[in-house]
Amino acid sequence: MASKYDLLVIGSGPGGYVAAIRAAQLGMNVAVVEKAEVGGICLNWGCIPTKALLKSAQVFEYIQHAKDYGIDVKDAKADFSGMVKRSRDVAAGMSKGIQFLFKKNKIEIINGFGKLVKAKTVEVTDDSGKKSQVQADHIIVATGGRSRELPNLPIDGKKIIGYRQAMSLDKQPKKMVIVGSGAIGVEFAYFYHSIGTEVIIVEFLPNVVPVEDEDVSKQLERTFKKSGMTVMTSSEVTKVDTKGKGCKVTVKTPKGEESIDCDIVLSAVGISTNIEGIGLEDVGVVTDKGKIIVDDYYKTNMPGIYAIGDVVHGPALAHVASAEGIICVEKIAGQNPEPLDYNNIPGCTYCSPEIASVGYTEKAAKEAGYEIKVGKFPFSASGKAKAAGAPEGFVKVIFDAKYGEWLGAHMIGANVTEMIAEVVAARKLETTGHEIIKSVHPHPTMSEAVMEASAAAYDEVIHL
Repeated sequence: MASKYDLLVIGSGPGGYVAAIRAAQLGMNVAVVEKAEVGGICLNWGCIPTKALLKSAQVFEYIQHAKDYGIDVKDAKADFSGMVKRSRDVAAGMSKGIQFLFKKNKIEIINGFGKLVKAKTVEVTDDSGKKSQVQADHIIVATGGRSRELPNLPIDGKKIIGYRQAMSLDKQPKKMVIVGSGAIGVEFAYFYHSIGTEVIIVEFLPNVVPVEDEDVSKQLERTFKKSGMTVMTSSEVTKVDTKGKGCKVTVKTPKGEESIDCDIVLSAVGISTNIEGIGLEDVGVVTDKGKIIVDDYYKTNMPGIYAIGDVVHGPALAHVASAEGIICVEKIAGQNPEPLDYNNIPGCTYCSPEIASVGYTEKAAKEAGYEIKVGKFPFSASGKAKAAGAPEGFVKVIFDAKYGEWLGAHMIGANVTEMIAEVVAARKLETTGHEIIKSVHPHPTMSEAVMEASAAAYDEVIHL
């Protein structure tokens, strides 16, 4: 371990490890402090292993509907422990990949819990309790987040669980109540329901996936209900009795109070930031409502201390943390990066059907004062979607009627998480609706729906 570094990053998640690697590329001597697995929550207990589980569920669903594709498969069974093992193996392999990248870029990994103690100094406590001090000219806090706990829904890790336990249970529950229908909630709802668990979703707000465009929310709710899930919106879990063998969940609904018996309750009501005990108060870093206050280049109020990712204001998404990390270190290195445009951040949810969106919802665009043109193209009219056996969902696009500016796009359907990047790039390049219509899209593809929806906004759609 060196006595001093140009840059020290606390946390090796998608914000921390990307910042560290970019800094090393720019010639800095870099170290990363990590108390757990390299790669952070996203790689080890979030984005990557959940996608592995969801792929297993999707494959099982394909097999169950093989007859629809002219294939006869008999006696297929979901091996829950096998699915969990595959997920863990994928995560472990990815973590080793980050360790390789650190070695390649000559980045030091310091194992332990990092705490700011004074200017340019971090105290690291290892697993044995031994403390050491590490110095750096610049320090980035990238400590991420964890499952948020509601007062009436304390996570015990056994009967009331968070996302971490949900992807590594010993056995598959027969019946599960999922509290919250954001990305984490609906992804686990799809996974468990697909392999045979009875799933009940309880959402406090009027719509599932409440941050999405209302049309998308309604489509997902219809699909989930059609598949056999129970969806309770405008409802609240008021208490959970865990004294018996399972759980007795009390739910306050618009029609009155209901009691639900289940094996396990998954709390998926968002995340809390990991900013406690890391010395922010000791060194005078200003926070507000659980978030560290930073400028456009992620500098805190204290010289030489920066923060990125879930601990700062903005969407708690892996790709946001990575982008922030790159901007932060490029500014430190004396370059002139553009501040991040938070209105052009794509959001993806990997349930089935998938959801992807960027920019304004229709409601938000109207509230912002825009006169808008809206186009919508259903996948039921897409040759590729029909051939793939995935006709559910649509692409919806929103343009400014005056200048043609692409205000937003909202998609629900198969593979839409792979399609949204076209919109992000187009919006970055200030592409208009007419330019998208005149950009020839390959046939047959799901991506044609983007062009067709754009054409629908201007009354030029061909296949509707």
